Amino acid sequence: MKKLRTIGFDADDTLWHNERFFNLTQQRFAELLRDYVEADHLDARLLEAERRNIGHYGFGVKGFTLSMIETAIEVTKGKVPASVISQLLDAGRDMLDHPMEILPHAREAVEAVSQSHHLVLITKGDLLHQERKLAQSGLGELFDAVEIVSDKLPATYERIFGRMDGGVSAAMMIGNSMKSDVRPAIEAGSWGVFVPHDLGWDLEHAEPPKSSRYHALQDLSELSALVAKLQ
Repeated sequence: MKKLRTIGFDADDTLWHNERFFNLTQQRFAELLRDYVEADHLDARLLEAERRNIGHYGFGVKGFTLSMIETAIEVTKGKVPASVISQLLDAGRDMLDHPMEILPHAREAVEAVSQSHHLVLITKGDLLHQERKLAQSGLGELFDAVEIVSDKLPATYERIFGRMDGGVSAAMMIGNSMKSDVRPAIEAGSWGVFVPHDLGWDLEHAEPPKSSRYHALQDLSELSALVAKLQ
């Protein structure tokens, strides 16, 4: 009987690029407000707004856009021109419409393990946007299940992996976020596999867990060897 039966994949910045578009939009945001506030201070204020608003708007482009607008109003003391608000809305729409870019080794890694394991995509964010990105990626048919969730907590993985053959102890979660993909999956009783991305969101930072169920890869090209090792 296999020790590992279910493999969960994060989507954004694990299978396809995501954070780079947020960074580019944040640079555009700073340019629009350069006459009102220094870029470093603006970044800190935006991060504060995002942290405040996650519980209201959730994760993803729409919440980010609303946080930019809120920050613009705050730092200008309500003097931000309507033209700037309009451009921020345009920036949000541009992010939603940006073409999908799959990360190196992602397709090969998913295809390789799809032959022998039950695969589930577990991602946070706006439902329609995540569904659109998955469709554009061409990877959707390789997954046995797709879960678009409001947050990733130990209970999230207990619920999802608990329904799978072998339960949480026979499952693995792979992702670029130590906070959302790795630590809570391990706390739930699964394996957690960290695959770093060059860009990271400050609100997703966490220290690596001290657990025998924790593994780190340089990139997804190393996944097949790890899966074989755990059988």
